[in-house]
Amino acid sequence: MLSPSKRPKIKIPKTKSEWMWDIAGYAMYIGSIIFLLFHWSDIPDKVPAHYNALGEIDRWGSKTELFILPAVGVFLLIFMQLFEKFPESHNYPQRFNEHNAKQFYLLSRKMMNRLKNICLIIFASILYESVSIALGWGEGLGVWFLPVTLLGAVYPIVSYLIQQRKIQ
Repeated sequence: MLSPSKRPKIKIPKTKSEWMWDIAGYAMYIGSIIFLLFHWSDIPDKVPAHYNALGEIDRWGSKTELFILPAVGVFLLIFMQLFEKFPESHNYPQRFNEHNAKQFYLLSRKMMNRLKNICLIIFASILYESVSIALGWGEGLGVWFLPVTLLGAVYPIVSYLIQQRKIQ
């Protein structure tokens, strides 16, 4: 097992799936911010600020609180982008070595890419729905939102763990 400081630094080009995930995640995230700014003057002073597990609004807040989601999104984007960029810093099993490093790095980077973009999509969806509710276009996230969000966040991790076991 190589220690993190002695792991090889390998330049691996982004795959088409990583580019597609980035396009989807960034487009939805930026689109939700544009949507917020476009409708800002029409948004009432009180907006949905929190939802319970059933997707029902359980707290209302100031419309400036809508900027919390994009702000957290930027933090996550930067943080997860750094992890994605440096897969040699990730945690790997004992069987990690110089011969399988490229496989581990690519798989781990793809998982981080998917998680980053799923987080951006989730934040964009919540922001869009909150603005829509505030404008009277919607009623709540719905009972589907939490299970779909959890599955969306857990699936890349489980898939990664399954695929990682196949690397020799």
